[in-house]
Amino acid sequence: MKIVGISGSIVGSKTRTAMNYISEEISAKYPEVEFSIIDLAEYNLQFSDGRNYLEYDGDTGFVTKEVMEADAIVIGTPVFQASIPGTLKNVFDLLPVQAFRDKVVGMIVTAGSAKHYLVAEQQLKPILSYMKAQIVQTYVFIEEKDFHRKEIVNDDVIFRLERLLEDTVVLTETYQSIRQAKEDEYDF
Repeated sequence: MKIVGISGSIVGSKTRTAMNYISEEISAKYPEVEFSIIDLAEYNLQFSDGRNYLEYDGDTGFVTKEVMEADAIVIGTPVFQASIPGTLKNVFDLLPVQAFRDKVVGMIVTAGSAKHYLVAEQQLKPILSYMKAQIVQTYVFIEEKDFHRKEIVNDDVIFRLERLLEDTVVLTETYQSIRQAKEDEYDF
């Protein structure tokens, strides 16, 4: 199983801190899972211009291919101006409409205040649904007060991150076994 984590901003540290926690948990609890983080701050992505994702090269080609080859994705996004960052939206725009078909997608949202907790519901989930993702229904919302010196200090947040990871892995295994059983019905 291949899971890709996307840290969806080119600035800030809180989303990356949460993604690093997910990475450590996967290594500890699911060593059989191949996990990588795509931190958009480390890549120079072109803006989407409508081409097929396979036609991009460089960082853009690498990022799109990694996402397309994943079985599951954990998207980490901060909230800027009551919305997801343009860098993350650009990644969605670079991919085909059905890019997330047969993929499980979990979400982590970081924000400065609790006032932004619906960004995932009203903006991120509709995009992922349109792109045919199997969405882990409960996402993790993390506020500014849950961090201290680039560490998560709220035990409830840590519990929710661990549950998100467990749900993502279990759902991915379940969907893979269902698809395999369906394919096994065919004689060729």
